[in-house]
Amino acid sequence: MQRFQILPVEQRFFDLFEKHARTLRQAAERLLALVEDFTDVEGKVAQLAEIEHEADFVTHEIIDLARRSFTTPFETEDITALAARVDDAVDAIEATGGDLVLWKVERPTPQTIDLCRIITRAAVEIDTAIPILRDKRSYGKIREHIVEVNRYENDADRVARQALRDLIAHRDDWFEVTRWKEIYDNLEDCADRMEDIADQLEGITVKHG
Repeated sequence: MQRFQILPVEQRFFDLFEKHARTLRQAAERLLALVEDFTDVEGKVAQLAEIEHEADFVTHEIIDLARRSFTTPFETEDITALAARVDDAVDAIEATGGDLVLWKVERPTPQTIDLCRIITRAAVEIDTAIPILRDKRSYGKIREHIVEVNRYENDADRVARQALRDLIAHRDDWFEVTRWKEIYDNLEDCADRMEDIADQLEGITVKHG
C-alpha cells in the first residue's frame, strides 16, 4: 500500500505544475535556438510570445484551482507563489527575445549564447525537479536540482559581469554599450528568476518534506 495517496484534485495541481515547468523549459530552449541560429528572428520571437501566453493561461488555471479547492497539496500561498515565479521567468525570457528585435541585433555575441545556454540548463533542472513534488519521500532529490539552479545563477552572474566589463573596456560606440548592457541585464534577470523558482521549491520542501 502506498504511504501517500494523492487525491484527484491534488493530482490536477501536480499536472498543472508540470505543464507550467514544460512551458518554462520550452521558452528557454526556444530562446537558445534563436541565438544559436539567428535566422527568421521575428518568427522565432513570435513563437516565444505564444509560449508566454500559454504560461499565462496555466498560471491562471493554477490560481483559480487553488482558490476553488478545499484540498490542496500545499498552502494556497505556496501554490500561487510557485505559479507566479514560473510565470515571471517565462515573461523574462520572452522579453529578452523581444529585445533582440527591438535593438535590431545583427548577430548575438558569444556571451549572449553562453547566457542562454546557462538559462536553458537551469530550466531543465526545474522541469526535472517539479514532477518530484508528487512524492514527499523524494524531496531530497528536489534539493539536488535546487543546488544546480543556484550554481547556474552564479555562472550567469559571472558571464554577465565579464561581458559588461568587456563592453566598458571598448566604449567607443555608446549605442553598442547601451543595447548590449540592456540585453545582458535582461539575460541575468532570466537566471535570477530561475533562482526565485528554486527558492520557492526549497521553501515547499522544507515545509512539507
